[in-house]
Formats: sequence, C-alpha cells, structure tokens
Amino acid sequence: MINNGDKLRERISLLNWPLLAVVGLLAVLSLINLRSASMHSATAFHLAHAVWLGGGAVIALAMAFVHTRVFIRWSYVVYGVAIALLVAVALVGTEVNASKRWLDLGVFMVQPSELLKLAIILVTARFFHERSQDDSYHLHQLWPLFAAVGLGVFLVVNQPDLGTSLVILAIFMSMVLFEGVRWESLAALALVVVVALPVGYNVVLEDYQQDRVATFLDIESDAQGKSWQVQQSMIALGSGQMWGKGELEGTQVQKGFVPEHENDFIAANWAEERGFVGMVFLLLVYLAFIVCALNISRRADNRFGALVCVGVAAMYFWHVVVNLGMVTGVLPVVGLTLPLMSYGGSSSLVMLAGVGLLLNVSTHRRPF
Repeated sequence: MINNGDKLRERISLLNWPLLAVVGLLAVLSLINLRSASMHSATAFHLAHAVWLGGGAVIALAMAFVHTRVFIRWSYVVYGVAIALLVAVALVGTEVNASKRWLDLGVFMVQPSELLKLAIILVTARFFHERSQDDSYHLHQLWPLFAAVGLGVFLVVNQPDLGTSLVILAIFMSMVLFEGVRWESLAALALVVVVALPVGYNVVLEDYQQDRVATFLDIESDAQGKSWQVQQSMIALGSGQMWGKGELEGTQVQKGFVPEHENDFIAANWAEERGFVGMVFLLLVYLAFIVCALNISRRADNRFGALVCVGVAAMYFWHVVVNLGMVTGVLPVVGLTLPLMSYGGSSSLVMLAGVGLLLNVSTHRRPF
C-alpha cells in the first residue's frame, strides 16, 4: 500500500524541474530589471512585483497537485466566472486611461480579461477532449467554441482592449490549428477575416486605436506626439548596442523619455542596459519555456492535458511576439505585457497559473 507521503514524494519527483528553473530565472531577471526601471519613478515596482510573483508561485504549486479531472470538470465554471467578471467590469468597472478594464476590490484592482485567457484554454481543451475526433474538423463543428470565444472577445473589445482581444483569438486559433481544421474551412475563415477587417477598423476601433494603427504605418508622421513612445523605445533599443550601457546607466528610461517603461515597454529598459546580447539571452529563456511546455504536451496522458500545454505555450509565445513587436515598432501599440517581466498583478498571476497547469499535466502523466 502506498501512503499519502509516498504519493506526495512521487508527485514532487514528477515536477518538471527544467520548467521551474526557466520560470525562476525569468522571475529573477524581472526583479532585477524592474528595480532598475523603478529608479526614475521612485516607486518600488520590483517589491510589489515580488509579492505578486510569490502569490503566483503558491497558486502554481497548488495547481500542480490537483487532479487533472478537476480542471476538466470545472473548466466551464471558470469560463462562466470570467464572463461574469467582464460583465461586472462593463457595469461598475474602474476607468483608467480611457479604458474600463479593472474591478476595484479596495486593496487592489484586478483585470478579469486576463482570467479569460486561461478560461479559453480550459474550455477549448475540454471541447476537443470530449470529442476525441481523429479527422480534421469542419468549421460548423466548432460553432460552440467560436460562440464562447466570440462572447468573451466582444466584452474585452468593448472595454476597449484590443491587445488582449487579439491575443485571446491567437491562443484559441493556435489550439484549433493544433487539433486540425480542414483547409477549405480555413480558407473560408480567412476570407471572412479579410472582408471583416475594414468594418472592424472603422466600426470597432476607437479613435485612439485608429491613431495607433496610422502611427504604426507612418511612424515618422508625429515623432513629438503620437509616435513618441515607440520612437523613444526604439532609441533605447539602439543605444544599448551590443553589450548594453550597464545597470542604471540607460538614458532613455532613467531620464523618463519612455512612458510605461515598467510594464508594456519594460523590454526597452532591458535592451538599453543589456544590449543585443541581453535581448538574445532573454529570447532564449522564453524559447526554453515554450520548448518545456510543448515537451510536457507531447508526454501528456490525454488530449485535455496536451491541448492545455499547447494553449499555455501559445499564450506566452503571442505575448512575447506582440510585446516585442510594439517595442521595436514592428507592430502597432496595443498594450500587452511581456510575460513575467512586466509589472502587473493580474498578468503575473495568470501567467503563473498557466505554469501551474503545465506542472499539473507533468505530475499527472501517469496514474498513481
């Protein structure tokens, strides 16, 4: 007979230690970088971030030892809670910078759209897990999923929050493509997207979001105004050159030229102080994380676990791509964080909860 202590030791032995090492390294790098970014504003972002990371680590480890069937059973409930919170945001949310994205809980504010990312991952994984279809899907077979994702995206776009909406869609489509969709269905979907783009631009996007797109297309048009943030970010990236200027030696961030340098544009501070080599190293760390996630997916016992890992890998991947695209001027500014590196409680907790899902699949890859 195996007692509870033996079970716990066996589960601990099954934790994915390479994944934990990568996440731990990201946490350390984020605290070092945020300490530097805090100097200009005289706000201890790194200390507050450490608290969020600590809370997220507790959540991740707790999730690792819950049986996977609990997440399967409660996935729709998590989605329902996320939708209810988004409705609450629309009704009584707190408006910051012309966007109503937060619920004020008194002690701190939460951003429910972050929870929706995990909810979509869980719901999508459960949907495909319950069907276990070997053939590729037709779009008409996926209408319940598209309806669920569409409702959530509508509520997020209404805040307005274009960046989170796009990354939710990207996560969802990454999981759908991993599962398999017939090419004619993909062609039809691509045609719908192409036709809908002009309508979405003129009807869905707010004026300031249209300005961001226009600035992206002609970044030199208003260097002292609308494109100031991106221009200064690009200067910071370039000024770091090969090896960087060194800790606290950057000029663009330390002298306040780069707005939002503690969250959306945190990579500008990293690149200026640590240069091209530092940015390559950071990208390799994220690549290691994604490889770990996909390796866990490959070894998962069931379809649900495999798809959850793909979803978490996609969440990190698209955040990194879009955030660094903003910072380098390759993509429009849409307000998206760099995973675990950017300051932000809701974002950090959700990213670490994603790590918890990966650990859960890893520790339950065989029955006890």
